[in-house]
Amino acid sequence: MKKTLMMLSVAFALAAYSAGPAWAANIKITPLGGITGEFCKLDRAMIFEDPDGTRILYDPGRSVAGPGDPRLGKIDAILVSHMHGDHAGNKHTKAVNAGACGKPDTSVSATPNTSAVNIALAKNAKIIAGSEMPRFFAGKLKSLGGNPKNSVLIRFGASKKVGGVKITTVPAVHSNGLAPEYIGGELGKSMKAAGIAGYVGPPTGFVLTFTNGLVLYLSGDTGITAEQDTVVRGHYKAKLVVMNIGDTYTTGPMEAAYVINDLVKPASVIASHANEEATKGGKVIAGTRTETFMKAVKVPVHIPLSGRTMEFDSGGNCASGC
Repeated sequence: MKKTLMMLSVAFALAAYSAGPAWAANIKITPLGGITGEFCKLDRAMIFEDPDGTRILYDPGRSVAGPGDPRLGKIDAILVSHMHGDHAGNKHTKAVNAGACGKPDTSVSATPNTSAVNIALAKNAKIIAGSEMPRFFAGKLKSLGGNPKNSVLIRFGASKKVGGVKITTVPAVHSNGLAPEYIGGELGKSMKAAGIAGYVGPPTGFVLTFTNGLVLYLSGDTGITAEQDTVVRGHYKAKLVVMNIGDTYTTGPMEAAYVINDLVKPASVIASHANEEATKGGKVIAGTRTETFMKAVKVPVHIPLSGRTMEFDSGGNCASGC
């Protein structure tokens, strides 16, 4: 009898494991920076891979070497937090490892399309954004022979799924002008001469909920917001954060540390958008904003070294690669 019960217990355990591999698996996060093994000045882009195979590119910016970048692979969706060139991609490096960490070679122009649009066309991927940004992306896709329906709107409080990944937009405090170079023609020239940009609504952050249960907050470019407490922590209960720390344009390292320690309170955080040569030989350089942030934060801080894949469990803890 005991032997039978033991065999049944093992059988049930094996059945549960085989029925739900995504639940037990980790989320893979791979930074796509300018220099392999380093965290550099313009590094923003990351790929998130769910256990179900869904692959999401976040803010391709200038460090992804266009749609032919060999690191991209299959891309199902591209998240764009706002239209600034270092996020949507007004230009990009001509190749992986072109230039130096503190001075990357971003000599290839992506205007008037953006790198996000060019990659979406090449990969037949969706572009996901909030506010009025999807109208711009839809128009670009259509003009280039792509499918305008691949530009997907998610406004604050709403969500959509790509594969098994639930994607939600949350508020960010920043600017979000559409540069005249994206518009082109006489209108673009007039806007540039006047020093003005097109308005495409407020910028956004994102909350991603993966099939293993991990909830991830992507800050985009933002200052401190009340929603980081009430929405990101209170409602979505994010356990992992990708946080901008670059100062001047976004939260500085101490402000970002306050967001982590007192507002979101995740299990761990990945530094982003440092606007500096943050590492040398894969080690954080003393006196950098990145080091200041690491020292001020009370939870583990993971440095996004380009090309190094990190894995996170459902609780936001690093399982490998950190």
